[in-house]
Amino acid sequence: MLEMTNVKKIFRTELVETHALEDFNLCVSEGEFVAVTGPSGSGKTTFLNIAGLLETFESGKYMLDGLDVSSLNDKQRSRIRNEKIGFIFQSFNLIPDLNLFDNVDVPLRYRGFNSKERKQRIEQSLERVGLANRLKHLPSQLSGGQQQRVAIARALAGEPRFLLADEPTGNLDTKMAQSVMELLQDINQQGTTIVMVTHDATLAQQAKRNIYVRDGRVSELHDVSAIPEAVNG
Repeated sequence: MLEMTNVKKIFRTELVETHALEDFNLCVSEGEFVAVTGPSGSGKTTFLNIAGLLETFESGKYMLDGLDVSSLNDKQRSRIRNEKIGFIFQSFNLIPDLNLFDNVDVPLRYRGFNSKERKQRIEQSLERVGLANRLKHLPSQLSGGQQQRVAIARALAGEPRFLLADEPTGNLDTKMAQSVMELLQDINQQGTTIVMVTHDATLAQQAKRNIYVRDGRVSELHDVSAIPEAVNG
């Protein structure tokens, strides 16, 4: 599903050159639920951005669902991103003036689905996250946990091959965070591949596999109890 080999990413300014990823190697198989942890500045978010085709990289190889995406142009990357990848962010990224139905509808319009298919996808995805009775509510009328569920519904409506979640519980209290985690586990059990960056060791331990990133490189954690209790985002 996702395979990175010797990926290198460098951020440059006039004075500083920062090696965000160095010989980064990771393989995620179809149907996995992988949690990525690591200290602040370790390269977690850079990895996620590259995985989601939001950033390019200097060298190495990245295979996504059997396709080498290393040399694609912006238009090709955008098309694959829209068709194959769903994004879930810490800040939800909902449009405050749009109700839930219209928030979920936004990316579907970019995909060119007709109104009938969009309506079906929106209703099904909101049903899946337990918010089918709130189609006309605005984000401000929901709790933080409910807003994150809308964000998940928006990602699911496009039927992505896999989900990339960047600190999806970071703005939630413990109870809401566990609720969102249980929803992600259910989505994964239904076949969707998930890669989740998190600072929460307790939630990371509930994923099927744990990856620890430090200094731009990957360490596989076969013993999930080895995850540091405090992993800064």
